Amino acid sequence: MDLEKEYEKIYRYCYMRLRHQQWAEDVTQETFLRFLEADGYQETGKRLPYLYTIARNRCMDYCRRKTSLPLEQEIPVKGQEEKILTLTDLKRAIERLEQEERELIFLRYVNEVPVGDIGKILGLSRFAVYRRLREILRKLKIELREEEGK
Repeated sequence: MDLEKEYEKIYRYCYMRLRHQQWAEDVTQETFLRFLEADGYQETGKRLPYLYTIARNRCMDYCRRKTSLPLEQEIPVKGQEEKILTLTDLKRAIERLEQEERELIFLRYVNEVPVGDIGKILGLSRFAVYRRLREILRKLKIELREEEGK
């Protein structure tokens, strides 16, 4: 695994959790420093889950230290009105998910982390990850149908 390739994915993960660019950069750097300084890590083919576990723990620590996280920064969307409305509806539906559900969706579909690795990161079996992802997608589909009906 090339650590440089994983750096951006870990940064996106941290940004998704913290919603603040500078904090995400700090936590990402700290994650890789801890990984590189870890004496206890032995190469077992689980480097990616190990990195995500460090990042996840660092994000939680960072949230505990900060009393309030900033409001999410809006990302401008260019394109047709229908695309904007669909993305807005999807964003609202995702925001209504629980934190762990958003994290699963992010890891699997944004950072394209393999299901087995997600299971190792979150302490779940592959089958539990598949089941939860299926439930979350069904939940999102229902939310989006309700948005269309409004």
